[in-house]
Amino acid sequence: MKKLVLLIGCILISGVLGAQSFEVSGLQESYKGTIGDLIKAPLRFKNNTERPITLILRKVETQIGGTQKNYFCVDNNCLDQRTEDYILKIEPGQTLQNFAIGLEAGLVEGFSEVKYIVYNKSNFAESSQINLNFIVEGKPEKSNIYSSQFITIHDVYPNPVTDHANINYQLHDDVVKTKIVIHNILGNALSEYELSYAETKVKILADQFSSGIYFYTLYIENEGVMTRKLIVKK
Repeated sequence: MKKLVLLIGCILISGVLGAQSFEVSGLQESYKGTIGDLIKAPLRFKNNTERPITLILRKVETQIGGTQKNYFCVDNNCLDQRTEDYILKIEPGQTLQNFAIGLEAGLVEGFSEVKYIVYNKSNFAESSQINLNFIVEGKPEKSNIYSSQFITIHDVYPNPVTDHANINYQLHDDVVKTKIVIHNILGNALSEYELSYAETKVKILADQFSSGIYFYTLYIENEGVMTRKLIVKK
């Protein structure tokens, strides 16, 4: 523990000296989500040199709730919360854009904070401190946007969406075939989700979509009965 404290102290003191071989971007003042969500804070790491570098990302402090968990996330895979360090290998001039810090929002509204140090493995003097603030809000009141003898469906949330959204529904008939289709502004279908009688929520994946305006349509027996806007914001 003493060695860790000494290392962090040296990094914080020396990190202001000299030119950095790397830079961290993409930080926001805070990241918001609702109870039960996985809130992601995307980070970008750029190698400013003409040689490969290895960065160590180290968690140094957390102030999170008892029902919350904190992760390193690469693409859509999040590592176990007990992982304190993560190694980032970056080629010359490369910018890593598939990395994020994730917070499992838990069951209670509130404010959470996680702090990290990222430093060049070959030169501790090159470092940056990363402070991430997460705001967990209560789930919005669900409003019915369509109801019939076959189905009652609520609006998508969250909207705008970053990586995934949810639609709650209740099927009243276990035989009728229903689905949600996501399409772009040109009307081209991009993804399709069958609605199961045994479930009450469907997850809409949007991580593969670029920022922009999309639409989702409810189909009952292959007939479109309702269309709403879906905004993707990266």
